[in-house]
Amino acid sequence: MAKFVSTPSGWMTSRQVEKVFSVSPCLSKDFSDWTDDWLHNGFWLFDDPALIQKIASAKGIDLSKATWFFYEAFEEQFTPDLGWQPITADSSFSVAVARPEPLFLAGYDVVTYTYGNAAECSPLSCNALANEIEVNEFCLIPAFENAFEAVASGRFNHSEPGPYRIIAVHTWRIPD
Repeated sequence: MAKFVSTPSGWMTSRQVEKVFSVSPCLSKDFSDWTDDWLHNGFWLFDDPALIQKIASAKGIDLSKATWFFYEAFEEQFTPDLGWQPITADSSFSVAVARPEPLFLAGYDVVTYTYGNAAECSPLSCNALANEIEVNEFCLIPAFENAFEAVASGRFNHSEPGPYRIIAVHTWRIPD
């Protein structure tokens, strides 16, 4: 995904947050309203950066100030009533992800998926849980174990409706 990264809003009291690398498009906006282009995969993301570039070019969007992300989801999602359950791709779309290199792990986001397809809210940034849960300068949880424990112990349960997915957020530079 290519996103236009924002800085923290006035509601965030967590002083170490410098940029919001959330998966959610609520604060750091996706490069475009891309869903109607129907080039996404079964996880409602993109298999290849060329698809993002194709959409941006057709819409006249300059990506030179965008930050490029690669996301990896933990294979299960958490719903307070049901616990951990496997994540499956939307079978209406194929999945053939090209993994870019090199990747730089920025941390872990917890994202809501009430409809089961596209990312919705990131309670760390959208609901200011970064004020209560340890996060890094990117408004992400530094270690997977910490993200897993925070989700499993119910720290996200009263923020936004789940299920909650733990997403590893990597940055990378798109080749020129």
